[in-house]
Amino acid sequence: MHYSHATMPSIHRQPARPFWFCAFSIFNPETHTSRRVFRSTKTSDKRQALEICRAWHKAGRLARTGRLSVDAARKVIARGVSDVFTAANIESMPSASIKAWCDTWLEAKAIEAEPSTHNRYKTIMEHFSAFLGLAKSKRDLSTLQASDIARFRDYEAKEMSRATANLSLRVLRVCFGEAVRQGLLTINPGVRVKSLKLRDKSPRRAFTLSEIKRILKACGEDAEWRGLILFGLYLGQRLGDLAKLTWRAVNLDTGEIAFTARKTGRRIVLPLVQPLSDYLSALPASDNPDAFIFPNSAGEKRTSHLSHQFRKILVDAGLIEPRTHESTGQGHSGTRKPSEISFHSLRHSAVTMLKAAGVSDFITREIVGHESAAVSRQYTHLTTDDKRAAMQRLPNVTDT
Repeated sequence: MHYSHATMPSIHRQPARPFWFCAFSIFNPETHTSRRVFRSTKTSDKRQALEICRAWHKAGRLARTGRLSVDAARKVIARGVSDVFTAANIESMPSASIKAWCDTWLEAKAIEAEPSTHNRYKTIMEHFSAFLGLAKSKRDLSTLQASDIARFRDYEAKEMSRATANLSLRVLRVCFGEAVRQGLLTINPGVRVKSLKLRDKSPRRAFTLSEIKRILKACGEDAEWRGLILFGLYLGQRLGDLAKLTWRAVNLDTGEIAFTARKTGRRIVLPLVQPLSDYLSALPASDNPDAFIFPNSAGEKRTSHLSHQFRKILVDAGLIEPRTHESTGQGHSGTRKPSEISFHSLRHSAVTMLKAAGVSDFITREIVGHESAAVSRQYTHLTTDDKRAAMQRLPNVTDT
């Protein structure tokens, strides 16, 4: 495409004015015409003024061809700022891709953070990079926007929980705050994103032994869901982690199962109690260690889909009422009242059963993955009878 001298950018000085002015063309898409504008570059340095003018001209050219998208504008701005910096400094402006900076920050944290904390940071950064996608994560860090982080926060809230989403947000704020300190960013995009308001504490409770047996019976011939329920009860782990378990995690010779919790990035090694060993031994043997133990559940893209399936089992067990499509008066955005029982209640049950068997708080936290006594106490549902039977062995819910 050819441009006349009149459409090319140029810089000028005016009498008694300290700053250079830029003359360039702005395209009006409605009238399909261009008009010449004359604007101050706000700098008295000729080289800087020329680079600013060139950036404005480039944006005008993209607008003329209909290619001035939000991302294109960001690239023009980032490149223009870099060129202005280079024009005034011998060294080039420091830069890094989003992925490269996250990796650099993680490396630094590996030195000062505890291994479990570093694993948690690593998990969050991996989720963030995967959410952005390969192409976007390779873009310059300066192109990262608060809206990108807000969308990731909302995605984490849907896939995991609001508390997990807020934790991820806090970690990203620290990560990009360090980028500001090192001059890679001028503004931390994370501080512009609000934490999600947490719902009132869930009224969830533990299942009773008789309820667990009813749930197992309601599974009928669905052996996979029966297995997930047993694993949820005796391992005390989250549905999303259990659904993705592979045979590589299982060692029947030593009676152990080992995996990494997705939420915390923590490596967990647990003994296989008899009901779990019996269940695994009854499954068809697989020559592929990466084959899923629960292949149908592993194929679900969202844990929420599995939660809905479990809810149907609770309905069949007669423990909850089926949902209706009657109006709540709140529209589609109205939040349903949370149920007091869900798959997460098996996690409560695991803690309750362990403590009822006389297991210490420390060991209980190690088994289910709680990292503080305060959190562990929230999962405790002990009665007087439970305390009396503290030394009793854990019940086998598969006994008829």
